Amino acid sequence: MKEQLVQTFATLFGDSEGANHYFTPGRVNLIGEHTDYNGGHVFPCALTLGTYGVARKRNDRLMHFYSLNVDSVGVIEISLDDLNHRNSHSWANYPLGVVWAFKEKGHALDCGFDMVIWGDIPNGSGLSSSASVEVLTGLILTDLFAIADLSMIDLARIGQYAENNFCGINCGIMDQFAVAMGKKDHAIFLDTADLSYEYVPIQLTDAKIIITNSKVKHSLVDSAYNQRRQECTDACIALQKELNITALGQLDEKTFDAHKELIGDAIKEKRAKHAVYENQRTIQAVKALNAGDINKFGALMNQSHISLRDDYGVSCEEIDVLVDLAWSIPGVIGSRITGGGFGGCTVSIVTNSAVDTFIDTVGKGYLKKVGHAAEFYTVDIGDGARKL
Repeated sequence: MKEQLVQTFATLFGDSEGANHYFTPGRVNLIGEHTDYNGGHVFPCALTLGTYGVARKRNDRLMHFYSLNVDSVGVIEISLDDLNHRNSHSWANYPLGVVWAFKEKGHALDCGFDMVIWGDIPNGSGLSSSASVEVLTGLILTDLFAIADLSMIDLARIGQYAENNFCGINCGIMDQFAVAMGKKDHAIFLDTADLSYEYVPIQLTDAKIIITNSKVKHSLVDSAYNQRRQECTDACIALQKELNITALGQLDEKTFDAHKELIGDAIKEKRAKHAVYENQRTIQAVKALNAGDINKFGALMNQSHISLRDDYGVSCEEIDVLVDLAWSIPGVIGSRITGGGFGGCTVSIVTNSAVDTFIDTVGKGYLKKVGHAAEFYTVDIGDGARKL
């Protein structure tokens, strides 16, 4: 693919002399969903799937963005003097948002650049194609413009800032953090309250991580994602009448259950319950993994899905079909929805001997019940963002 990217770059911009190459991964979250904006813990890992980029500085104030994945859109040209979100910018609002965020954070660019990308993360699948593009853009800017005082964690923060304030999605830090900070064969146990983290080895001697794409695309801007965040904020404010907390992630189940009547709204109470219980599940899951208890880890994944379905209301019929089919198969250790929700993918841990049965059974059952095929990816855990 590198050759095709370079060739495309040269065709579009005259030559590829002096252009640099970059890669940022997608991510899958093993457990800890919708906890990151509630001050809780998450447990994502970077994938070997991701976004490849080729970029070079220009000597004027124009930026050119081109994606081989949406080549029908063509080259999108934007001036540094017009850093505004526009529907006509299509996918380029994500890298443009990062350029805007750099300026907001005191790193305004003095000239433009050309950028060509291609990714093998399915778009709208919940595997963080947007965060991958954001961190990729941050990496490109720090490299091309020799900005030395921004760490990879800073780039994750800037990506989140751009998505929140430019693209309008009130996401937490997890996706960008996992993309920027991923480590091969490790997941990241991240406390989103203070960004303290540890790398936890994922040593599945007799199992594989399989991502199943429902082929139902979600768009978090248009979905209830921001609404869920607001419901949690409202619940937290209600609990603050009696509890000295700043985020739901500070509560354990017992404290929450003793004070949940303060919320005074059945829906908001369910949303808050998920945030609190999911955070504790994530802490338990990492302990189980460190103790070598993969079956307990899988059981907690299953509980996570039930909570996301029933309390948080971010699953959908197609995803539930995938999970129910997975749960029916001996050798499936755990399976749940992953990502923002409202479509996208499931993540399953499947014993090696059951992999073929899993793909066959889930594939046929899903097609029969839903009417279109699912896609399966047996994934490896890779490193984070890097210049190639």
